[in-house]
Amino acid sequence: MANQLGVLNALDAAKTQWYHFTAIVIVGMGFFTDTYDLFSISLITKLLGRIYYFDALSEKPGTLPPRIVAAVNGVAFCGTLAGQHFFGWLGDKLG
Repeated sequence: MANQLGVLNALDAAKTQWYHFTAIVIVGMGFFTDTYDLFSISLITKLLGRIYYFDALSEKPGTLPPRIVAAVNGVAFCGTLAGQHFFGWLGDKLG
């Protein structure tokens, strides 16, 4: 516990350096790319429905069945979770 307090006190007393801004930019880029992936999956499911479930006799564009939408969204979220764990572990080991 005493060692942790010493590290926390050293972090509090440290001056802001160029390294801090670099770390903020790198973390921000990772956050926004993850967010973009999860945002764009809803658009991708609509496009997949229009491409693969198009009915020429209907006036409406095609839509994916609910089970397929759930599967595509689930795979996207699981992939994001697995990627964050793997690259977090890799960053801890190599970073």
